[in-house]
Amino acid sequence: MAEKRIRIHNKSDKPDNVIKRENDIYLQCEALEKELPSFLRGYFAYLKGNVLPMTRLAYLHDVKFFFQYLISETDLTRAETPSRISLEDLQEIQAADVNMFIDYCRRYKVETENTVYMYENTNKTLARKKSSVSVLFKYLYRDGLVEKNITDGFDPIRVPKPGEKEIKALQDDEVMIMLDAVTSGAGLTEHEKCYWQKTKLRDKAILIMFLTYGLRLSELQQLNVSSFNFGRGEFKIYRKRGKESIMPLNNSVTAVIHDYIDNERLPDDRLEEQHKDALFLSLQGKRMTDRQIRELVKKYTSIALKTSHSAGYSPHKLRATAATSLIGRGNSIFDVAALLDHEQVTTTQLYARQKANVKRDLVKGMEWEEERKEK
Repeated sequence: MAEKRIRIHNKSDKPDNVIKRENDIYLQCEALEKELPSFLRGYFAYLKGNVLPMTRLAYLHDVKFFFQYLISETDLTRAETPSRISLEDLQEIQAADVNMFIDYCRRYKVETENTVYMYENTNKTLARKKSSVSVLFKYLYRDGLVEKNITDGFDPIRVPKPGEKEIKALQDDEVMIMLDAVTSGAGLTEHEKCYWQKTKLRDKAILIMFLTYGLRLSELQQLNVSSFNFGRGEFKIYRKRGKESIMPLNNSVTAVIHDYIDNERLPDDRLEEQHKDALFLSLQGKRMTDRQIRELVKKYTSIALKTSHSAGYSPHKLRATAATSLIGRGNSIFDVAALLDHEQVTTTQLYARQKANVKRDLVKGMEWEEERKEK
């Protein structure tokens, strides 16, 4: 049976591609819920109403993995699939059993017919898995489905505080090397230059956007041509929780976006309807995927770092580069938090309201392309 095509009837202010992305996450969550026991409906409803869609998806994956662990690695259940796990099985689980699961998650292997995959998780990931299972058992206890709350006996997991880990970011001179590479092709192999000739304006626009605004990967990937209002000197992005944010354009960003749209991007009459508004397109004329953007960034950052492609930086490191560069230029950490939408700074919203033009003032000092030409 052919897969049904999804048609979007969008009456909100959000563009269709943002609605579709949210719907894709929603459908993935629904599919996972069908693989889990039906008595967890209350837990599913709690996640749907209280956590971000991506967090909800991660929690459901974690719970399914926990149930699979119970089936394959313990004698705590006779179920053959996660959906067959019974309430009686969960009633018998002790805190020590969950602690053993968390310890198992530190390093484990998955065997297929031809390959053995080794997985290793950081403490941050372990803390999320512990949280997923904790919320599950707290829900079961709160609703009277199990007799005792075992979560108090879960072992603590130490997650490094902000500042404990060295921040990985490009230095300003490395940024210039990277922008020279995307402008001239310096550092690229002959094979890479064949593709670079066709995408150099797009690639530069992507890098400048990351460096100027510290955008998250999803925020950049979802950009549309219609996101930009050049007359007003601004563009719109969608943050976490579907929050809209208006970002001011500076001269460098305006120039590289215009250059890409006018001189390299495929015209609309050569694009499929669903990709006509997408800003950043692949060579196939489709909206670039997260993976394609990630690989592009790794390629150019590896040239700046003088390292292998695999050791290049992720888009999130360019977000860190934008933050450290702004702070290094003397900008207030609270102003930078406002630009980058850092939720950890509790006074961000109050401070941003007091300085209504702070974003515009910040990006005026981030003219990467003008600085490169001057040097």
